[in-house]
This record gives sequence, structure tokens and C-alpha cells, in this order.
Amino acid sequence: MKTIMTSMAASMLLAALAMAQPTHYTVTDLGILPGGTFSYASLITNNGLVAGHASPPAGTWHAVLWHKRQMLDIGTPGLGGQNSEAFGVNKWGKATGEAETSTPDPNGEDFCGFGAMGLPSSGNTCLPFLWQNGAMTPLPTLGGPNGSASTINNLGKAVGYAENNKLDPACTAPQKLQFKPVAWDTTNGKVQELPTYPGDPEGIALGNNDKGQAVGSSGTCAPFNPNSQVYLLLAHPLLWENDGTVTHLPTLGGTGSFAGNSACAVNNQGQAVGQSDLPGDTSAHAVLWQNGVLTDLGVFPGDSSSLALNINDRGEVVGVGISASFSLRAVVWENGVPLDLNALVPADSGLYLQLAEGINSVGEIVGFAVETSTGETHAFLATPDR
Repeated sequence: MKTIMTSMAASMLLAALAMAQPTHYTVTDLGILPGGTFSYASLITNNGLVAGHASPPAGTWHAVLWHKRQMLDIGTPGLGGQNSEAFGVNKWGKATGEAETSTPDPNGEDFCGFGAMGLPSSGNTCLPFLWQNGAMTPLPTLGGPNGSASTINNLGKAVGYAENNKLDPACTAPQKLQFKPVAWDTTNGKVQELPTYPGDPEGIALGNNDKGQAVGSSGTCAPFNPNSQVYLLLAHPLLWENDGTVTHLPTLGGTGSFAGNSACAVNNQGQAVGQSDLPGDTSAHAVLWQNGVLTDLGVFPGDSSSLALNINDRGEVVGVGISASFSLRAVVWENGVPLDLNALVPADSGLYLQLAEGINSVGEIVGFAVETSTGETHAFLATPDR
């Protein structure tokens, strides 16, 4: 009996120690397009498909997908324009994003911000797209010339934002028209406008789950933000149910003028993550919403801000830590504690992981990193050793 009890105690101790140890990862450089210098991974599905974008030799951005770590350029021919990005993909290989077209923008806008980010840009319209079976097709807007699709769930419902044809005098040039959060049923091509917070003229939907819930933010038109890539002050984080009803999510007290108050992703348990500005709008913290309750996820020690960008069905959260000097580190939260992902990968990986943007239900993480020998930005895949 003593031997049995001793063995049981030892097993329980080993299990407790294993639970106390953070997960470690092997890391893979997902590479770049031939002749390019840049790649970025946005999302990974449970069966390992990865969406993102990369630069061809011309210096533009092309939407790309990775399958079994092999990159496919889906931005050629795209919708006929120069630049595109893929933000979402589902397990069936249907991808969503935004792509420039061959049609000049009638209002001289730069809706997707490619020109504002210093890329060679045609000044043409930019449309939300669905890519499947080797072809990219545009998704409908709300009557305006531009839009962008964020993520797509496994049932074929996509979310994003699209312009209507109403001028907003509060917008800063080159943006002129209102844009609203929307959902698309890609099986029938229909678009549904989603409500914003009362009084907010603009909004965006950034993520959705397989139950049809979606999350995002609304606010007022603002100068282009290169970090969020929208002309929006992210003031009010929102959660939409499958029927379109909306819930305003609580914040930490800031107005959204620093990093913004926004929900970025929602898992199939209805847990949403994002960020909220603190009072005074000089820093922001990653946050979790569950059943309407807000939890501050805090920052990695020494950092001043953090953003939570995705959450899987196990409740694991990934994002970025930001120092006072605006240096970045990829962060993963385990049991509510922020950890530097760089400390959990081999020291000789050749990559410094700057931002973790996607995580699937087996714990695989994607994002972007600096290739330490060249200084190039490369997409990465971090695979848990468990």
C-alpha cells in the first residue's frame, strides 16, 4: 500500500510540475516569395492552413496561403490591381481579404491604405474578396466602391466592413465615405450591415466563429492608422450575435485614441479578446471578454502596453507586447500570465518573434518575426512541443 501511495504521489507531483512549466515551441520560418523581402501570417486553421501576405520583387503585397508550409501566391492575378492581403481562411481553403482592382477610385480614396503605408499603389478601388478553387472574386459592398473582408468561418460566413455611398464630412482626406461592419453569406453572395454603437457612423468587424458570432469596433472617422489599417477611431468594442443583435463590451476607461478599444477575435465558446486603452490614453492592455465580463490580461514585465489578437477554443491567447519605445515582442498568455514567446523557442532559431496573430486549437501560432541575419520580416509558425 505504501508503494502504491508513493507512486500515486509521485505521479501527481510530476503532473503538477508539468502543468507549472510553460509550453515550449519549435519555430519555422515560413519564408518569402522568390525575389521578395517580406511575409506576414495572419491566421491559422485547425488543419494547418495559414493566411497572410508577402512581397513579390515589385515591392507590392500579394495575398498568400500556406499549406504544409508551402506558400501559394493567390494575389496573382487577384482582382486586377497591384496589392492584396489575406486575413482569413477556413478549413475548406476558402480565403478572405482585400485586393486592389483595375478600376480607378471615383473619390480618390486610398481605402485599404496601401498608398498610405508607402507601397506602390494604383489609386484604384479596393474590394473585399473570396478566394476558392484557384479564383478570387469580389464580395459586395453597401453601395460604395470599397470594402475589406476579415475572417471566414467554416460555414462560409465572412465578416468585415464596406463603404456605403454617404459622404461623412468628419472623415480626413483621402477618406470620404462612411463604412459599416458587415457579414457576408458566401454561399449566396448576400451582404448584411451590422449595427454600430449608438451614434457611431463607422465600424468594422474583425473576427467571427462557427456559431455566427462576430466581434469588432465602431467609432468615428479618423486619419488612417497604419497599425489597424483603417480610418477609424476604435472607440466601442462590439459583439454581434448570429441574428445581428449587438452587445457593447466594457472597456478599461480610455477613449480609444491610443491603440483603440476593439475586440479582435472570438472563439467557439464565445470568449472574445482584443485591447482597451487605459484612462488617459497613453497605454493599452490586452483584454478578455466572457459573458460580458471584462478581464485585464496585463502586460509582460517591462512593457507598457499589450494587445490580444486571437484566442483558440482552449482559451489560449496570443498577441503582442509593446515597450515604452515601441519595440515589439510576440506574447502568449498561459493561465492568464503573459509570456515572451521568444523565451519559449530555441535560441538559435534565427528569428526574433515580434507579433503573434493567430493560434489554432492545437496551439500552433503564426505571426511575423525579424530574420536576425538579414533584418527582413518573415512569417513564422511556432509548433508546441507537447
